[in-house]
Amino acid sequence: MQTFEQIATMGHERVVICSNPDVGLKAIIAIHSTVLGPGLGGVRMWPYPTFADALTDALRLSRGMTYKAAAAGLNLGGGKAVIIGDPKKDKSEALLRCFGAYVESLGGLYITAEDVGTDMEDMELIHAETRYVTGVSPAHGGGGDPSPVTAFGVLQGIKATCEWRFGGDGVLRGKTVAVMGLGNVGFHLARYLREEGAKVLGCDIDADAIARARKDAGVEIVKPQEIHDVECDVFAPCALGAVLNDRTIPRLKCAVVAGAANNQLADEERDGAALEARGILYAPDFVINAGGLVNVYNELFGYNQERALRTTRGIYVNLTRVFEIARAQKIPTHTAAERMAEERIARLKAMGPRHWSRQMRALPERV
Repeated sequence: MQTFEQIATMGHERVVICSNPDVGLKAIIAIHSTVLGPGLGGVRMWPYPTFADALTDALRLSRGMTYKAAAAGLNLGGGKAVIIGDPKKDKSEALLRCFGAYVESLGGLYITAEDVGTDMEDMELIHAETRYVTGVSPAHGGGGDPSPVTAFGVLQGIKATCEWRFGGDGVLRGKTVAVMGLGNVGFHLARYLREEGAKVLGCDIDADAIARARKDAGVEIVKPQEIHDVECDVFAPCALGAVLNDRTIPRLKCAVVAGAANNQLADEERDGAALEARGILYAPDFVINAGGLVNVYNELFGYNQERALRTTRGIYVNLTRVFEIARAQKIPTHTAAERMAEERIARLKAMGPRHWSRQMRALPERV
């Protein structure tokens, strides 16, 4: 009963358990809302310790996608999937294609994409079983790896947040940014920041990611257990969620938290208020990291990179609007962002049932 209560409390429309012991598939597809459109969100592959951990992550991530799409002004709902397993050991063609068959069975209620532990090559295998997949290669009409666009959007958000916090025009030259997680998004963000003249400190648990960031992005590496303690202007979480909590927030030596990770606050109300109490300006994750979603959303209408980047630049304006709401209503920024998203969902829900024929027509048939 606890599982059903958890799903009901978070307001999900549908949760699908996917199992195929023959290929080692253990997955969860969570569809939070389809009010604005089909639920689009990546599939994460991670060695979760328990099924409960995997379910909680899927539920939180899919709900975050609902808010992310709404705040970005996209005609999408919120969905997310998790595959339980080690992506370096357990991934196989059969497993991914079996997952794709589950996606296909939902008839477009959920559209998948890449996330932590999956990449464009994996999307190609999933695409063999379903057309409800984005983040595929340009050969299939896709935009390829969305990580650079996600990072580009985070850069716009960091500029907006720094302008609000420090004044000026968001110039990053001379600022110090601590990037927690140097995977695909964190690496590209570090490169963008260096091009803007910022000093970048960074950490990761993967030796290859560390080597690439040090060599190709000029990142000064620190130990993962020390990243919360470094003195910086901006702390940028770009790995897994729940990294801002009652143990880490007191350690922060920054004025701004603005990064790419999903669900950065372990407890939204408590930890959002704790950041505000310390005078740290928080850029709500589902607003600042929407660039990847914007990028794959463009695939539904025929991918155009210029259009995707133009829309992604709007993250600067969206975050500024969040900060204005927070100041006017005297509420934490994460609460302001949620209200902004919820108001859009409520307005469009009042129009009655919506159809997604335009999005679905644009998706190529399975090959």
